[in-house]
Amino acid sequence: MKGIKLLAISAFSASFLSFTPINKKYIVIDAGHGGDDMGSVFEKFSEKEITINIAKEIQKLNESQDQYEVILTRDADSYPSLQERTAMINKLNPEIVISLHMNSNPQKETPKQGTEVFIQNTDHSKKLAEKISKKFNVAKIEERNLHMLRETKSPAVLVELGFINNTKDREYVTSEKGQKQIAQKFTEIIREY
Repeated sequence: MKGIKLLAISAFSASFLSFTPINKKYIVIDAGHGGDDMGSVFEKFSEKEITINIAKEIQKLNESQDQYEVILTRDADSYPSLQERTAMINKLNPEIVISLHMNSNPQKETPKQGTEVFIQNTDHSKKLAEKISKKFNVAKIEERNLHMLRETKSPAVLVELGFINNTKDREYVTSEKGQKQIAQKFTEIIREY
């Protein structure tokens, strides 16, 4: 079973790394975590499942676009490494990169709430974060030295969609309605960019 899993991951990685971009604008949505890396977990909910569901919904909402194409760094329960993700992104040279995540706070009594956006130290990354801030209940925008932000040459943001251990955030991001609304907001941001 492990051999099949490794083969699937290497085939997935090879297909992205050998991907040859054509003269078209790309938007990359990175669904954080995947495979054995669950990300933040609360009861039956995991970050890896929430992020892939929303990423697929964003891609679906943008299928009919002629001006750009939405590419996912993963479209299944696999785990391309951070290095593989950024190598693929840099080869594509997209307009923007949005990395989706879920936050978690160890404070059980009063868990934090809301969206947080982490950015590169670039004007384009800041501009993208400001657009996200207008659409979402953003608690903070902050520069962070994270691999996805540091190694990606295109304007990139990492969006913590909410706190998985906050009841209100969790109920929203795990509901079909919430995921569709989040995807729609990102679609509006992409179209305005």
